Amino acid sequence: MKKVDVRDRILGGILGLCVGDALGVPIEFASREELKEDPVTEMIGYGYHNQPPGTWSDDTSLTLCTVDSLCNGYDLEDIANRFLRWFKEGYMTPSGVAFDIGRTTRVAISRLKHGFSPKESGLTEELSNGNGALMRILPVAFFVQNMNLEEQMRITHEITAITHAHPRSLIASGIYVQIIIGLMDNLDPETALLRAKRIAMDFYQDKPFAQELRHFGRVFSENFRNLPEHEIFSDGYVVHTLEASIWCFLNSSSFEEACLRAINLGYDADTTGAVTGGLAGTYYGVKAIPERFLRKLAKAEEILGLVEKFLESLYK
Repeated sequence: MKKVDVRDRILGGILGLCVGDALGVPIEFASREELKEDPVTEMIGYGYHNQPPGTWSDDTSLTLCTVDSLCNGYDLEDIANRFLRWFKEGYMTPSGVAFDIGRTTRVAISRLKHGFSPKESGLTEELSNGNGALMRILPVAFFVQNMNLEEQMRITHEITAITHAHPRSLIASGIYVQIIIGLMDNLDPETALLRAKRIAMDFYQDKPFAQELRHFGRVFSENFRNLPEHEIFSDGYVVHTLEASIWCFLNSSSFEEACLRAINLGYDADTTGAVTGGLAGTYYGVKAIPERFLRKLAKAEEILGLVEKFLESLYK
């Protein structure tokens, strides 16, 4: 594949996440069996959330909150305040109202509202390992890519832990960010995954929660790409979302194929679509996202303007 410009990768990653989210919103909670019979191949509307075509959910909203904040440098309090504004005022939403909010995110934001700092607000229980932080962590990879590894991981973990502070969620975000950084360095998908595996194994092995790495054994296994679809789970558990997204990315050869494969796994279709869209959009670049999807994407021009502002802040 020919080399993709770094700006095209960042535009592609963020817009790809938004498109993957919007493709999945109408079929969230649809079963895989239903979608096998009637797969989604276009940006449709209504369905489960009764929203018009191109509507995106909390995945995109919280990603855009993060992008907007990072335009001014790293400020954890500011990111948390933007999450609060999203929750209370509908900031960074397609229609002025936040919808499809996960339990862990809702509780953590309620804690922020009641005076907890963003370093204390995240939930630490094992049952709080949903995908609500993984789905929004993509722009952090673009922000930290030229920092040393300690800084990359510290910032990734702190932003994850605003809502999801269990070590398993921290590791999932760390792995995803490292895959994205590998793709930004022009690595192919398999090599980017191998690089992320090596970094994660080295980085986390001497941490107090090193035993959590065992939960990622499958995604790091040599034959992961060759697993049959029925062994890939697309529910809201963070490890399953990471696995499903990487599997769809590895088993496709275009942005469109990756995203459609992801959403048609069903169940948590919008988040699997968003996380896959972030990977595929970063790798293939913005020009690979079908125009017919972008035309229907809610507030596409505003998103584009925000990402351009983010690019200016990164490469000024």
